[in-house]
Amino acid sequence: MKQSINILISGGGTGGHIYPAIAIANELKLRFPDANFLFVGAKDKMEMEKVPQAGYEIKGLWISGIQRKLTVDNLSFPFKLMSSLWNASKIIRKFKPDVAIGTGGFASGPTLMMANRKGIPNLIQEQNSFPGITNKLLSKKANKVCVAYDNLERFFPVDKIIKTGNPVRQDLLSIHSKTDDGKMFFKLDKEKKTVLILGGSLGARRINQLIESNLEFFKKQGIQIIWQCGKLYFEEYKKYNGLENVQVHQFINRMDFAYASSDIIISRAGASSVSELCIVGKPVVFIPSPNVAEDHQTKNAKSVADKHAAILLRESELETFPVVFETLLKDKGKQQSLAENIKELALPSATTDIVNEIEKLLKSPS
Repeated sequence: MKQSINILISGGGTGGHIYPAIAIANELKLRFPDANFLFVGAKDKMEMEKVPQAGYEIKGLWISGIQRKLTVDNLSFPFKLMSSLWNASKIIRKFKPDVAIGTGGFASGPTLMMANRKGIPNLIQEQNSFPGITNKLLSKKANKVCVAYDNLERFFPVDKIIKTGNPVRQDLLSIHSKTDDGKMFFKLDKEKKTVLILGGSLGARRINQLIESNLEFFKKQGIQIIWQCGKLYFEEYKKYNGLENVQVHQFINRMDFAYASSDIIISRAGASSVSELCIVGKPVVFIPSPNVAEDHQTKNAKSVADKHAAILLRESELETFPVVFETLLKDKGKQQSLAENIKELALPSATTDIVNEIEKLLKSPS
């Protein structure tokens, strides 16, 4: 193997695709300090901001997904796809990667497709229990498919599947030593309970509406909240930053401090969020989005709740939230058992295990 290696990574659209990609890159950088990294994302998506913040170069493709109804964007999709395949080919020709890694998102399709065509060893990492069409297609020619759930043989070639779990940010592995730093960072009252609300990187309308309608309830309970409302909703909810016990964030860059300083977490149930929350080991109330393919967020949350490791509250049941939350708040034994049980489900070596597979591809003869 040559001394300096070139590693191409593509993934984005949401934090659920971006952070696994960055976690993989960071682990690879530890093992190969002289490696060159290049990310490929979709123009105007959040990876174009988040990847450079993590210290990596990124190129953008003109690509987006197909909408379920007829739109102008759908009519332009064939042109976007051709443009992205052409530009991905140019990027690969110039960068000459030794390996290509896809973590999902619009840009990973054309990028990994062209890497396949050029015979570059490649690996895809599927976070969800129900893969998208892109990864299903890419898996036919991928060398390895790293997954987080069992029973994915019906989607991927069985001889390529390796169950690793989902990569998480490595700074989460030591969050229990960061409680004081987290409370200081967010300027929290150490005497009060803190609830962290997570609706995903873009935000979750129903969760935001729920929190807004229960602000007085939280205040009466003596609760302070860290409320990540998401990019799409920040303008609407930032006015509540004036309240004594509320802080509203468009996005939280120091998630390790947010997790460390919280006592209870209310969250969507995307695959990466579930994986992170298993590592974090705090009491969780999952409110899954019902608007995703195959309703996989509900399935993710149910798999945890069935093991008495979290509380599942469907959007159709949100009128019961005050009772459910107050019951949990007053039951310290329940909080402790939820925290212990969810921690049991963690796969903390996921990033290492995925990078072990990438290292094998780098060392195998081309």
